[in-house]
Amino acid sequence: MGTVTAYEHGDLGIEKIRVYPTTMSLDISKMCDARAMDAQQVQTDFLIDKRGVNPPWEDTVTMAVNAANSMLTDEDRQAIRLLIVGTETAVDQEKPVSSWIHRFLKLNSQCRNFEVKHACYAATGGLQMALSWLASPMSGDHKALIISADQSLISIGEAHEHVTGAGAAAVLLSKQPRLIAYELGKNGIYAAEVSDVIRPTPRVETGNGGLSLVSYFDALEEAYQNHTEQLDEEIDFNTYFDWNLYHMPFAGIAYRAHRTLVLMSGNYSKQETRQFYQQKSEPTTHFARLTGGTYGATTFVGLLGLVETASGFEAGQRLGIFAYGSGSCAEFYSAIILPEAADVAQEAGLEKLIADRYSLSIEEYETIETIRDQNLMAADFIPDRNICGDWYKRRYEGQGHLVLNNVVGHYRHYEWS
Repeated sequence: MGTVTAYEHGDLGIEKIRVYPTTMSLDISKMCDARAMDAQQVQTDFLIDKRGVNPPWEDTVTMAVNAANSMLTDEDRQAIRLLIVGTETAVDQEKPVSSWIHRFLKLNSQCRNFEVKHACYAATGGLQMALSWLASPMSGDHKALIISADQSLISIGEAHEHVTGAGAAAVLLSKQPRLIAYELGKNGIYAAEVSDVIRPTPRVETGNGGLSLVSYFDALEEAYQNHTEQLDEEIDFNTYFDWNLYHMPFAGIAYRAHRTLVLMSGNYSKQETRQFYQQKSEPTTHFARLTGGTYGATTFVGLLGLVETASGFEAGQRLGIFAYGSGSCAEFYSAIILPEAADVAQEAGLEKLIADRYSLSIEEYETIETIRDQNLMAADFIPDRNICGDWYKRRYEGQGHLVLNNVVGHYRHYEWS
C-alpha cells in the first residue's frame, strides 16, 4: 500500500504514550437495564461496552498527572520545555490546570505551560503547535508533552448518557520518535462556528446531538478535501492510507466516518465499504468501546487499539488521522508507523489498566456522579474515600497516584496516595 521508507517523512513524533482510563468503570448493559434501554442495540449501534468513571478523589488534574507520570524519566522531565493541556473540564476558570500538572510532574522550571480549549480538538491543536516548535531551531534538543484530560458532566437518565465517559492521554513528542512520525505540512483544516455542544457553566453541558453529528461529517469531508489539496500528487483514499483513525465520541462513529471518505473516493458497494472499514479502521475501536467518551484523548486511545490489535500492522505504513472538536474545528493529517511502535504500545499497558478497573453497580455509579456534580463548584469539599468499600486502600494507598485531598475555601489540595 502506502509504505514509506524510514525518515523520508521527517523525524518528529511520539516517543512515548500513556492513557489513563480511570480506575472505575460501568458496564453499559447495567446502564441500559436501569434505563429500560435495549442493551444489545446500544452496544451494536454505538460500539460501547463500558465507560470510565472517576471516583470523587480524582479530577482533570489527577487524571492528567496519572496519565503522564509513569512514562517520564528524570531526563524526560528536564528535557520537556513545552507542556500543553487540552481540556473542557478545567477545575479553575483562571488558573490553568497545566500549572498543577507542571508542579506534580516535577518538570523543569523553564518549561512553558498552558491550557487550551476547543472541545475535543484542543489536544490536537496543541500537538500541532508543539510540532511546529520542535521543528524550529528554538527547540534545540528539548521535548514537548501534550495531555488531553476530560470527563463528562452528570447525565443520569439523559438521552446521551450511554456515550459519556472520562479519561486522559499523554504523549511525549520529540526528535527521537518511536511510535509514529508525523508528516509535516500535510494537514487539512476546516473551521466553522456552530453551537452544537456547549458548556455555559461548569455544571451544565447542553447542545443538539443531531446538529453535532452533521457538523462532524461536514468537517470530516472539508478537512479531508483540504488535506488532499496540500499534497503534490493525486491520491486514492483506499490505497494511499494503510490505516485510518477517527475522532470517536463513541466508537460506532468510526464506521460511518470511514464510509464517508470511501464513498467520496469512488462508487463502492455497501459490502466493499464494510470490508475497507474492517481492514483499515475497526482495530482503532478496540479500547474505545471499553473507555466510553474520552473527548480529545480518543485519537490516542484509538492509536493504541490499532497498534495492539491490527493484523498486518508494520513499520513504514501510513496512518490517516481525523480530529474534530465541537464549535467547531477539525483537522485531517497523517503519520508513519515506526519500527518500535509495538514496543511503545506494550509499554503503555492499557489493556491491563482497563481490566483492573473496579466494576461499579448502577447504584454506586449514580452515587459517585451525584457527589461529583454537587461538589463541582463547592468552596469546601472532602472526598469520601470509603465509597466502594476498600477500593481506595487496594488501588491507591502506597501506589503513588495523585489524588484530590480536599478543597478549602476554593483552594484545591492534592497529595500522592
